[in-house]
Amino acid sequence: MDGTRGRTAQRRGRRIMMTGEEVDAFLRERRTCRVATVSPDGRPHVGALWFAWDGTSLWLYSITRSRRWADLREDPRISVVVDAGEEYGELRGVELSGTAVFVGEAPRTGEPCPELEEVEQLFPRKNFCMEQMPHDGRHAWIRLTPDSIVSWDFSKL
Repeated sequence: MDGTRGRTAQRRGRRIMMTGEEVDAFLRERRTCRVATVSPDGRPHVGALWFAWDGTSLWLYSITRSRRWADLREDPRISVVVDAGEEYGELRGVELSGTAVFVGEAPRTGEPCPELEEVEQLFPRKNFCMEQMPHDGRHAWIRLTPDSIVSWDFSKL
């Protein structure tokens, strides 16, 4: 790739990048993300999951007996994509990457955990239209405080 072409791609990338406020609003409104992990033998895995965004971290409520959970226990590197749009000019999204951190008991039974108070209010309101977090003894929390956030909004082109 020649230097001119690379700079052009970067300029275009900056042009379609969402502002911090746009990223925050987008992540608060969207419900479904795609979570990418890598198994110990190097096989990638991508699966859909509901999430909550608290303005700093993405919170995933995952089944503790899932491949995702097992992969992250072995290798906590994680990438998550949240996107929307059907037509080219409507495409927008955010990719968040970093290290998964397990928070609270696993599986979650509802034991008091101050770190989970906010997310356990956000998540059921957003995803279940409920005030109380349902604990089924099969799920637990994973927090991603991203090291990297990449965004795009093709309507800016």
